[in-house]
Amino acid sequence: MTLFGIDRLLADPHLRRPLEGRRVALVGHPASVTADLDHSIDALIASGLKVTAAFGPQHGLKGDKQDNMVETADETDSRLGIPVFSLYGEVRRPSGQMMSAADVFLFDLQDLGCRIYTFVTTLLYLLEAAADAGKEVWVLDRPNPAGRPVEGTLLEPGWESFVGAGPMPMRHGLTMGEMGQWFIDHFKLDVAYRIIPMDGWEPAAAPGFGWPADRIWINPSPNAATLNMARAYAGTVMLEGTTLSEGRGTTRALELFAAPGLDARAIHAEMERLAPHWLAGCALREIFVEPTFHKHAGKLCSGLFIHAEGRSYDHQAFKPWRLQALAFKAIRNLVPDYDLWRDFPYEYEFDKLAIDVINGGTSLRTWVDDRAATADDLDFRTRPDEQAWEEETRRFRLY
Repeated sequence: MTLFGIDRLLADPHLRRPLEGRRVALVGHPASVTADLDHSIDALIASGLKVTAAFGPQHGLKGDKQDNMVETADETDSRLGIPVFSLYGEVRRPSGQMMSAADVFLFDLQDLGCRIYTFVTTLLYLLEAAADAGKEVWVLDRPNPAGRPVEGTLLEPGWESFVGAGPMPMRHGLTMGEMGQWFIDHFKLDVAYRIIPMDGWEPAAAPGFGWPADRIWINPSPNAATLNMARAYAGTVMLEGTTLSEGRGTTRALELFAAPGLDARAIHAEMERLAPHWLAGCALREIFVEPTFHKHAGKLCSGLFIHAEGRSYDHQAFKPWRLQALAFKAIRNLVPDYDLWRDFPYEYEFDKLAIDVINGGTSLRTWVDDRAATADDLDFRTRPDEQAWEEETRRFRLY
């Protein structure tokens, strides 16, 4: 059985000994559970540790906040009697008052392996705050469900944001424990840091290729409902910066793209014509949806569903970022004046296009909008970044 960091900490008194008698805080969410599906905060208290506070990231400790830029307030847990601080409310960086609530901070967030998924930025902000306050951070490591493959351009200087913690690609290939090591090295942080590694995680093993077959998938955020979503997310998250629906308001968000009036079959055919090798490793299926809320609510939309699952799935061949970029390119070719890029504040960035904030620069949008640009052009721009990241982070890999 695959043991996550929380499982090993609970099972081994030797690992817990440094925490005895000290004030402990948990950074968690609904997927912060043990192999027996007990929430980590309850399991830590039951183990005898002195848990004095909890912290919730974007979407909240309860995981109840649906959309981006929907904040969570601080509260006191009525059952446990401890403060629950929000890291997606009045602040996104832990304040000095928050850091005074504990001596050791246990970070137990299930991630999706994507730069834009904000839990990775929350880890950086926690490490920086702990360095300033002289506190310890322990990462109770969990799988990267997208596995080891790396994809996308590195975030460019000046494009740092809450969805861009540093110069990493969209699909980064690391666990949170490994990423913490890279943060400390890259940003030269002087912080007491420890990882409780997993036991038995094999990121290249079938059928999960990142997600262990013996562990239940639990939404780490409201729209991260399936392993298929986690695999596709490094591409489908870009839909948040477009007028196309990413499926919010349907039962399979961030596994599809759709909009009123799209000719899904023509888009698929154009994608095949432009770069058939970018469609490898998955299956695309024409769909019709009527979102109940969010973009195009109450309107019939047509589009494509991405199946990175079943017999069509090839873990090494699947390229979600390129696949979604190719869909944008196909739409631009078929309908040159299509109003594709959504102009609205995205994660508190008010003066930049959302698609550029998401990609950490303008190169993806520029490629889509350049009618002469080819798939090879995007590969030429992207591959050196991917190779550089793999080389830079290889020494931090624990598994």
